[in-house]
Amino acid sequence: MKNIINMLILGISVIICVSILSMSLVIIKTKEAGYIAVTGSATMSFTSDLIVWRGSFSKKAITSKDAYEKLKTDIDMVRNYLLRRGVKEDEIVFSSISMDENYEQAYTQDRSFIKRTFTGYTLTQNITIQSPEVDKIEMISRDITELIDMGVELFSRAPEYYYTQLDEIKIDLISKAAENARIRAEKIIEQSGGEISTLRTANLGVFQITAENSSAEDYSYSGAFDVSSKNKTAFITTRLEYRVK
Repeated sequence: MKNIINMLILGISVIICVSILSMSLVIIKTKEAGYIAVTGSATMSFTSDLIVWRGSFSKKAITSKDAYEKLKTDIDMVRNYLLRRGVKEDEIVFSSISMDENYEQAYTQDRSFIKRTFTGYTLTQNITIQSPEVDKIEMISRDITELIDMGVELFSRAPEYYYTQLDEIKIDLISKAAENARIRAEKIIEQSGGEISTLRTANLGVFQITAENSSAEDYSYSGAFDVSSKNKTAFITTRLEYRVK
């Protein structure tokens, strides 16, 4: 009988110990799994401080020499025009000249090929202006068609707008987005009587630069980088996970 009693006492003790250990494991797991995940965001509007304008013009002639002489006249005309408008010499870049051979195709009435005749050369000169004087170059790019009236066969591209201090904006936005996420986490946990503890994980979203007042449709999964607008808005998100006390 004494042995039976001892065995019962031992068994009850084991059950109690296992129960205590089990409760401890549940508490530890609960604390470890107790966290909150929040997303923070930040935006900033800014004006571009660098403009890039690109254009090209061409000349045609039977010989490459004649085409070049004509093109050289246009190059001098374009350069002088830009200098008169206040563009600095070192802001004007003329790239190497490209040359294409021109041919005309001859066909019969039933569209059967007859022959190909050489008609001369087309020489094309590309030009790029890069300047911090955004408003000035923007105005010139709009008025550049004046050169067409002067006999220059000019093709003008839309200006591209950039910001040279973009890294500073990125750092500032990351800080503000992280702060925004932390405040959100605190407000949510306060409602349940808890308190956030240490940071568990942090993930940064893609950097978006869109035209000012644009819609969410202009955002890209891989990040947007608008160069067509002078006034822009930068946007970034962060996803933070905090442990909860």
